Amino acid sequence: MKKFLLAALFLGCLLASRSNAGGIFDSFFTGGTMRVDYYHTGTKGEERIALDEAIEEGPWPGSRVNLTDTLNLGEYLVKVFDRTTNILLYSRGYSSVFNEWQTTDEAERMSRTMSESVRFPFPRRAVQVTISRRDRHMEFHEVFSIIINPADPTQVRHSWTGSRYPVSVLMENGSPGEKVDILILGDGYAANEMDKFRKDAQRLNESMFRTHPFKEHMKEFNVRRMDVTSEESGIDVPDKGAWKRHALGAQYNTFGVSRYVLTLENKVLRDIAGSAPYDFLCILINDSRYGGGGIYNLYATTYTGESVSGQKWQEDYMYVHEFGHSFGGLADEYYTSTTGYNDLYLPGIEPWEPNVTALTDRKNVKWKAFLSPGIAVPTPWEKIAYDSLEAIRAKFDRLAPDYYEKREPIMKAETAILKSSQAAGKVGVFEGAGYAARGLYRPAVDCRMFTLSLVDFDPVCSAAIERVIGFYAGAGK
Repeated sequence: MKKFLLAALFLGCLLASRSNAGGIFDSFFTGGTMRVDYYHTGTKGEERIALDEAIEEGPWPGSRVNLTDTLNLGEYLVKVFDRTTNILLYSRGYSSVFNEWQTTDEAERMSRTMSESVRFPFPRRAVQVTISRRDRHMEFHEVFSIIINPADPTQVRHSWTGSRYPVSVLMENGSPGEKVDILILGDGYAANEMDKFRKDAQRLNESMFRTHPFKEHMKEFNVRRMDVTSEESGIDVPDKGAWKRHALGAQYNTFGVSRYVLTLENKVLRDIAGSAPYDFLCILINDSRYGGGGIYNLYATTYTGESVSGQKWQEDYMYVHEFGHSFGGLADEYYTSTTGYNDLYLPGIEPWEPNVTALTDRKNVKWKAFLSPGIAVPTPWEKIAYDSLEAIRAKFDRLAPDYYEKREPIMKAETAILKSSQAAGKVGVFEGAGYAARGLYRPAVDCRMFTLSLVDFDPVCSAAIERVIGFYAGAGK
């Protein structure tokens, strides 16, 4: 026992030492990637997790230094412990389609099972993998635990060979372990449309790095493109009765919302993406309906087939906005659009997302360090005038042929209100955020997470994004 305690103390000291971080990684990990696939089953009020399989993928693309999560983002937290010493080797926060689905009407009347994955450096010896979930007070509680022995051929599949699709570099600024690695894939691009996919990927990537704060940190990113071909052009659009043979399984009408695009084909996506180094996935959707989606540390989706002249800027907006969700853990700050959620944010409970708060006490506002000097909390803004315009726009059918024509004057009027606001350019506590007109607050009058526009991220959202960049490509890597 004494020897065990001394060994544990010694290893703990090593893990705390930045100067020895590279050696620590090599001591515990092989340099490869372990992917653990599991099934997530449940209803609104309960959940169960069961192992599917563990897989050895290619080289580990992440940091070899910043292994344990310091961001405190996401609904779930995966932890990897060395089985011999019980030392925490790796952790990462994330969210899932399943936890969003649990807030829908469907989850109240039936059970569903979804495939999910966690990835971490491939261990040299047995590890304990745990998954914890936040309760309604934002505290983590363990919901799953398993011992995985990489030497056990019945537990870990080593025959994985990756996908057959070619990978190209759009931006390269260093080795994968020292940068944020983005992989852009396409869904619904037929073989004869790959030139369109390549141009879409290039255009949207350029749009990302024209946007603050990404443009200031361009050199901290690598971006790769994987040319995934589908049998048919386009993706599934259930409310149109359109079903396609496409590679990644993305579809509109997620949770009954026409514009929400997600895929439930997790294993397909992971098997295809796993042959390229990535920290974050962006899926381009070859369809003309406005739509997309983003879930923290899972993926972002963006449509790329805007058919209305002069509206392609919406794709640029969507790509960066959804990446704000999947990369920065940012919440939607708008509150007037229809969603499929019933209680994603409970009244009085402080959300984990860094850009939405339920607190109006100046001393407890999570972004109090960013508040403009002398600003009132809560912060007055032209909400009545803005909401009156949104009420008009809400009556328009987004799928109607004349939608954009009807929307144009409303958007111009809304933009004028936000630009001329007495609080424009300031950081305060503005009511209306997280799909709630009352009770939730955002940091600024306008932001890329608030309006459908090409405005930059506000200071609080920008700081959250920069914090993630620093974690994945920060000092010591």
